[in-house]
Amino acid sequence: MVIGPNGEKMGVKKLEDAKTLANYAGLDLVLMSENSTPAVAKIMDYNKYRYERQKKLKETQKKQRESNKEVKEYRLSVTIDVHDFETRKRNASEYLKKGHKIKAFIRFKGRQMAHTELGRDVLLKFANELSDISQIESEPKLEGKQMFLLLAPKNK
Repeated sequence: MVIGPNGEKMGVKKLEDAKTLANYAGLDLVLMSENSTPAVAKIMDYNKYRYERQKKLKETQKKQRESNKEVKEYRLSVTIDVHDFETRKRNASEYLKKGHKIKAFIRFKGRQMAHTELGRDVLLKFANELSDISQIESEPKLEGKQMFLLLAPKNK
């Protein structure tokens, strides 16, 4: 079964006749469905077809990436230095602008478990610094030796 360049059905043809028609039109004969009876072939520009197929594939991959937003994790500490804090804040703000969620956490070691309020203060300070572009999705929670906070980008 041969389909013409404009989508019209040209009927069942022999392979040589179909190739001749394609050459006459200056196009390619592309086998679309080999398993059907009769096999379906279309007269078209194969390079253009391949280009458009790749373009559609890239578009679907782009949409898939947009829908699969990640949760980025940032490990802070009770005794974090100012520069380290600023660096993590700057990186987190970039990810929030891209639409990702941020999970900031503190792992307490040894005697730090007696002063979990210090870790809570660091996490709330982190959330306050990013409050212009994010909102707190879950308040700081202590689970075992770890306290975490979840930030989500603000809706525009």
